[in-house]
Order: sequence, then C-alpha cells, then structure tokens
Amino acid sequence: MKRGLALVIAAFSAFFALAQEVQILSLEAFPSLPPVLELRDWREVAREYTSLVFDLSAQGDFLPLCWWDKRGINFGLDHLALAAYVGDHRHGRDGAQEAINVIAAVRSATLVGLDMSNWQGLNLVTMQKEFFNKANGQNLVLNNPSATTGSSFWYEIYPSILFAILCYQYPELAQVKKGPDDLSMWEILKIVAERWCEAIEVLKGEGGIPDFSWQAFDFARMQPVYRWWREPDAAAGVAWLLYSAYLAFGDPRYLEGAEEALMFLESLVVQNYNPLYELLLPYGALAAARLNAELGRNYSVEAFVRWCFGVSQARPGWGMLSGEWDGYRVDGLIGSLTDQEGYAFSMNTFVWAEPLVPLVRYDPRFARPIGKWLLHAAVNARLFYAPYLPATHQSSAFWAETSRGVVPYEGLRRWGVVGWDVVSPYATGDAIKNKWAKTDFSLYSGSHAGVFGALIAQTNVEGILRVDLLATDYFRGPAYPTYLFYNPYSEEKTVEILIGPEPTNVYDAVRKEFVAQGAQGQALLSLPPDAAAVVVLIPAEKEVVLRDGKLWADGIVVDWRAEKK
Repeated sequence: MKRGLALVIAAFSAFFALAQEVQILSLEAFPSLPPVLELRDWREVAREYTSLVFDLSAQGDFLPLCWWDKRGINFGLDHLALAAYVGDHRHGRDGAQEAINVIAAVRSATLVGLDMSNWQGLNLVTMQKEFFNKANGQNLVLNNPSATTGSSFWYEIYPSILFAILCYQYPELAQVKKGPDDLSMWEILKIVAERWCEAIEVLKGEGGIPDFSWQAFDFARMQPVYRWWREPDAAAGVAWLLYSAYLAFGDPRYLEGAEEALMFLESLVVQNYNPLYELLLPYGALAAARLNAELGRNYSVEAFVRWCFGVSQARPGWGMLSGEWDGYRVDGLIGSLTDQEGYAFSMNTFVWAEPLVPLVRYDPRFARPIGKWLLHAAVNARLFYAPYLPATHQSSAFWAETSRGVVPYEGLRRWGVVGWDVVSPYATGDAIKNKWAKTDFSLYSGSHAGVFGALIAQTNVEGILRVDLLATDYFRGPAYPTYLFYNPYSEEKTVEILIGPEPTNVYDAVRKEFVAQGAQGQALLSLPPDAAAVVVLIPAEKEVVLRDGKLWADGIVVDWRAEKK
C-alpha cells in the first residue's frame, strides 16, 4: 500500500469513526456484557434440527415430524412437508405445510453447510417450487401450495423472500427446467417480481408513491385489502425482493419498484411513524443501506434501523424486549412488550439478524449497536429451548427430551401460570391455547436457527463473537472475507483473527485503517472497550485505491464509506 494512501486513510481514523457511529437508545439500556455468557453452538443446533425434522424414520411421540405430500398440484413434485408445530393437528394433511417453515428450513440448513439438493438422496430444493401457486392462477410463492392472497401482507411476501434466497444459494439448480411447460426457480422469481411491480402500480397515489398502509393485496382482484389491521412494513419486504430481482435480472423496472417502496417508508419517516408489523422491516433497512452504498442514494437507513429496535405504531407494543425477568435477561429478543408484560418470539429473533447483520458491511456506522444487539440476542435466545429453563417454566415439558434441545418453543412469556403458581419466564406458544397443536414446540421457529448458525462463531475471548457479514448478504457482488467484532468489556481486549497461510492485509472499516499488513496464519486485533470493528481480509498483493468515497482492492469494494461525504 502506498504511504500517501495510508496517510489519507489514517487522517479519518480517530475523528471520523467516532463521529459516524450511530447510537440507538434502546440498545444503550442493555448492559454491555450479558450477565450470563452462555452461548449455544447455533451452527450445531441448526444441523441437529435438520436431522430431526427431515427424518421420516424417526420414532416417538409426534414423530416423524415430516410427511410426504404427493399431490404435486403445481409442478407434479412430491413434497416433503412440515406442519407449524410439534403435535400439530394439521400434521399429515396435504397442503397444510407452510413455506415460512419448509422453505425456511431448507435455507437454514444450507446456511450451516448442508447440501439440501442431496439430503439423504432427496432434492429438497427443487421441491419448494410447489409453493409457487400456479394451479390456482395466483402465480406467486405463497405460504401453502394452494393459497390465495388478500389476508396478510407478510404471509404473502416473506415466502417469496425465502424462495429468492434459495435461488441465490443454489444458482445452477435454480436454472433447471424439465420441458417447455416447466418453470425454473429463476423464472418463478422473475414472475413474482413482475407481479409485485403490477401491485405497486395499483397502490400508487399522489406523487407516484405506492401506499402500503393496507392489510394485504388481493392479486385475484388486483386491489389492496383492509379489514382489521394494517401492515405498512410490507413496503420493506417488497423493496428487498425487487432490489434482489434487479440484481439477479438487471431489469430497471425492478429497481424502480424497489425505490418506490422505499419512498413510501421515507414518507413515514417524515410522519415519525414506525411501520413495524411482523418481520419485513429489517429487510427494507438492508435494501436502503445497499442502495445508498451501491447506487449513491440517500435513504434514511438510520431511521429504519431505529424502527427495528424501537416500538411499533402500526402494531402497538411490538418491538425489541430488554430487562430481566426473575433473574433471566431477555435483552435483544423480538416480540411484544405489552402482551401480558412481554412475549418474545423465537422466529422473529432469528430472522432479525438475517438482514441487519449484512447491513453493517454497507454502513459500518451500525457496527457497534448491531454487534451489541446480536451478542445479547444470541445468548438470550437459548431461553426458547427446553434445556435452559426448569420444567415448571415450560408449557410442554413432557416433550422436552424428545426435542433434543434443538426444537424451540414458539415464544417466551414474562408470566406463566402453573397450577396455583405464577412463574417467570415461561416458555410457551399459542398452539395449545388456540387448540392448533398438542405442544407449543414450534417448527416454524426452529427452521430459522441456521441464521444464527451461519453468522456467529466464537473467538479466543469469551463474549467476543466473530460475525460473518457475508453469510446472509444475498445477491451481493464479489467481496473479501468481512467480519464484525464487538467488545462488550470495559477494558481493551485482543482478539485472534484466523486468516490462513497467504499474506493478508487486515483493514478495519470502523477505524478506517489497516490494523495488520502481510499477516499470515493469524492476526491480532485490539478492540477498545465497548467498541466494534468491521474487519476485511485483503490478499496482500492487491493494490488498494481510494475512489469515489470508497476503498477498493483489485476492483472489489473494501469499505463503502471510506471517506466523509
């Protein structure tokens, strides 16, 4: 690296890094260091979960958890199905399987290194085409193989997000089609993008901005629907979906649609209105951060991220929990703050990390808050699993042993009533109460644990995680290995970074400086107290240049915000 460039970068390091850091007050309420540092091996949890739920030979109460749906109503494909809960009354009922569970489980397993195109000889990837509702004319990836639209935005958008991720994970397989009447997965994704572009045109109001303040969109009638509630964060999911389609296919109409969806969210920033409904909002934050970095836009990423960790107005009381429940910390779990004084959900907690973690790569100002949140969420999410609470604090402890500690409860309530006693916290769900199932163990939640498994690894310092910023950065361009490290301690810590045998330059996108050059085997990273680093590992022979506000190495962006604008 030329000395002049080193001086230019160093000039920004101290003042610029501090000036740029975003603080999120709801996260500042956490203790920096979780009082209990009991971190699960989330990678192993997800792998064991996959082995359990897709085992047709499993024996025991409510086992096996999967079954064959051989109707093939959309593409003639046999489909390995999962119901939402263990002991679900819909188990074995063809068509009752849910995309937010089955597609999610395949994507989750892939994230932790399992090849689901050849799982015990089965191609579980191509099977997911059955969720594209072709036979009934909806022509969308929906939550069931035969579903209609017009009930709930997130159930009608999130399955397509998961399907898009599968296309990214298996790009060559996603090109395969068998005959002229078949559709490849990529073709399905393109059709979905076209359908949402059509919906946006219908939703447009004054100024050409689509209005997503509806409950759903009925694609059969091509009109929005409002009955009981509104889901304005649908715009965030559509923005991510269409920007991903733009990156995949290059059609400028998809980019235009993504930007129009983000403009709707921008209009809510002006109104100071948090649109969070379920789990789509973080995907919009990532889409906005990428558009800012990659295309030079100026979307309100800071406001979007604050919404993700704030309290919803669209769904009052919904947001991020914090504090202590009878000796157990719940900092970072996602759910309702007001439902019986607190109700955290395992699925939402896992999913939050999928888009928010890669956001840091495009906007390192969020390294410290998201690093801090993820540490607490990763530690406290253990409470969704049976081994980490007394049996008296669980609604379905009779199935705990069979769960192998890898199937979570749907949620964690602040209070539970057991006989004449009130206990806190209480692992439970909505299934038994609503008579949907005989247990509250949630498959649709456990099918997302691979997100944590792919992102999180231990370092040589307990409590400091190595977070992979590329693992869930789907549809991205070429990138060098990039990791987030957050030091929760009140003193400086030194972390070992494994970098392999080739000489490597180690750059920190937070401090805007190289922290090691020509390192081999490992490098040492000094982390100040309560601070984060975004480390990029660059082959030492690559020429580094500063251009257009970005740091580049051999045509690949190292730092998207390398200089003050």
